[in-house]
Amino acid sequence: MDTLQNELGELKSFIVDLKADRAAQKEKEKREAWTKYTSLSLVMLAVLAAVATQWGGKFSSRTLVNLNDSTFNQAQASDQWSYYQAKSIKQNIYEMSRDQLPKAGEPTATLAAMPIEKANSINAKIEKYTEDKKQIEAEARQFEKKRDEARAAASQASHRGSEMGLAVSIYQIAIAMGSICLVVKKKVLWYLGLVLGVLATAQMLYAFVS
Repeated sequence: MDTLQNELGELKSFIVDLKADRAAQKEKEKREAWTKYTSLSLVMLAVLAAVATQWGGKFSSRTLVNLNDSTFNQAQASDQWSYYQAKSIKQNIYEMSRDQLPKAGEPTATLAAMPIEKANSINAKIEKYTEDKKQIEAEARQFEKKRDEARAAASQASHRGSEMGLAVSIYQIAIAMGSICLVVKKKVLWYLGLVLGVLATAQMLYAFVS
């Protein structure tokens, strides 16, 4: 009987300890229930950070494309201005030839040496070069306009990329704070991470509209 009583006592003691352990476990789970929300918030921050990183890459690509367009249009504009200068030189040559024509009142023999048809031909070529120069100048101005637009677009894309990069950095800090929070079980770190996440989201939205 004594042995049976002892075994029953040990069993009761074991049951009491088991109930205490279970109660302690439930209490611990209740105290740390907020960590589930912490994990969920970290997932959301990671998704937003991935979106910000992707858009940062897109802005960088746009910057490079616009800079290439700017360089191309600058080269085209330079070629047009060189063509314009070549036309100007030829026009000046014909203008000097026209200036060497005999003026009214000079001896008729001299006038005969330079027929009227020659003078008309020179004037026609001068007028043609003048019209060509106007067209070339218009094309050069158009290339310069495209160049300036591409430079402005590159500057804006670069600015947005920098702002988006800042948002990514803030997201990374927020995620790090949340991860540390799960290790040390300090709610204040979670709250701080959430605040940083909100700031990072605001920064990302600013990058889109800036």
